[in-house]
Amino acid sequence: MDIARLKQTNFGYFLADIAAEDPGRLAMIDLWGGRERRATYGQLDERMNRVAAALTARGMKPGDRMILSVGNRTEFVEAMFGAMRAGIVPVPFNTRQGAGVLDYIAENSDAQGAIVEIAANPAVAEIVERRGLSTRIALGDAGPGWEGYEDALAGADPAFSPPEIDPKTHLCFLGYTSGSTGRPKGVPLTHDGQIWWTRCMCTHWPAGPELRTIAAMPLYHKNAMAGAIKPRLWSGGSVVLLPDFKPRPFLEALAEYRCTSAGGVPTVFALLLEEKDLIERLDFSSVQILVVGSAPVHEELMNRLAETFGVTVIQSYGLTEGGPVMLGPPPDGRPVPYDSAGAAWPEGEVKLVGADGKDHDSYGELWVRNPGVISGYYNLPEVNKQRIVDGWLRTGDLFACDDEGFYYFKGRTDDMFNCGGENVYPKEVENLLLSHPEAVEACVVAVPHATKGHAPVAMVALSEGAKADEAALRAFCLEHGPAYSHPRRVVVIDKVPLTGAGKIDRAGITKTLSERFGTLTSDR
Repeated sequence: MDIARLKQTNFGYFLADIAAEDPGRLAMIDLWGGRERRATYGQLDERMNRVAAALTARGMKPGDRMILSVGNRTEFVEAMFGAMRAGIVPVPFNTRQGAGVLDYIAENSDAQGAIVEIAANPAVAEIVERRGLSTRIALGDAGPGWEGYEDALAGADPAFSPPEIDPKTHLCFLGYTSGSTGRPKGVPLTHDGQIWWTRCMCTHWPAGPELRTIAAMPLYHKNAMAGAIKPRLWSGGSVVLLPDFKPRPFLEALAEYRCTSAGGVPTVFALLLEEKDLIERLDFSSVQILVVGSAPVHEELMNRLAETFGVTVIQSYGLTEGGPVMLGPPPDGRPVPYDSAGAAWPEGEVKLVGADGKDHDSYGELWVRNPGVISGYYNLPEVNKQRIVDGWLRTGDLFACDDEGFYYFKGRTDDMFNCGGENVYPKEVENLLLSHPEAVEACVVAVPHATKGHAPVAMVALSEGAKADEAALRAFCLEHGPAYSHPRRVVVIDKVPLTGAGKIDRAGITKTLSERFGTLTSDR
């Protein structure tokens, strides 16, 4: 088996060369379940082969789609890249999503099999059973019709021979992200694109066997995969994996395991800074760099992090469908202003396009083009006409660029906003509110939030004689939708204000609610 060739043609083999050269090298320290589990490169490589063999033996073929609904544990990595080795296309589920959204993704992706951790989201097992997926492998007790994950791997051949695939066209995985209306969009990423991007990451950013990154963001999120798993394990480093983010366990693991870097959304770092006693007591001398991304970052937070930890603090910017990372620290080592997302990657193209459709040097919508950009969203030709132009991806993000080539995020071209690292689409939340039996009109806008950047608030008109109040409407949203997008405040009003054209006055409502609430400091 030509491992060097496989690493350049099948992304599932992204760590296979390290495993062959030094199988005993530590790859992952997994703290799931409150206990430490260590995995070497050789162990990961073998178990990825077993996943590939197990799925193939159960009838799954190259190109088939496989639901992956697993929490932050080593098995997610094994299953994700093991499926890729067999040419099978993982469809990672956001386990925080509601059953309705996940059911749509299962249908839209045409999934034929699933690897599911029952405890991560019990609704997924019900979706798999209802849809009659033939291959069902579970972590945890799922009942009749399911096979245990460890049983499946134990009976699989560790000497798996991969099928031939065309890396330029064969899908590596099919992620899902919400569109401007909030409906999930399939993001088909190729093996070639992901190999290109990870190689770039390890060429232009620090990489090597001495580096160790801590990861607490969900593995279905690009922040953890792009910031930790892919670059560290491609280049022979190691990852400390937490089951979720809690400030004190995060800081304790960061110090205990002598991590050299940490990444996360701004909210993560804002919460860490509140743990002053731990920061003063623990030894963070191994930490070299902190990477803040996946949401707009205030310059004040960057300054506080640099002062507190005494290390380099940088931003990164990207979209899953765009590479994913397109802006970051320049390879020449120039310091990046703290309010900047960085400079353009040397192996990709970026440009700013104004509202007039022409290229501009200093301000406009960011367009990107590189081998990692998707050729189009899955089965959405009309969206693709708007978002993909001659190989350029329109990001929908507005940026300014200074004379030194540093880019500064200025906002969205639409109403979508980011809340603590998660995209919130007002229309989606409005539709959820309007599904309440007593709601007749709703408008959701963003107001500043001290730790999350922005958070949704709502103005709602109810039917005559309605009994619902703010608490009831917020509880309804929490019960039926993702927690990150629920309105932190709800103003009940007789009539939602309209413009002269009869449309909801979103700009006026934003001004009114921003003045009323100022900067929110909590979610209560």
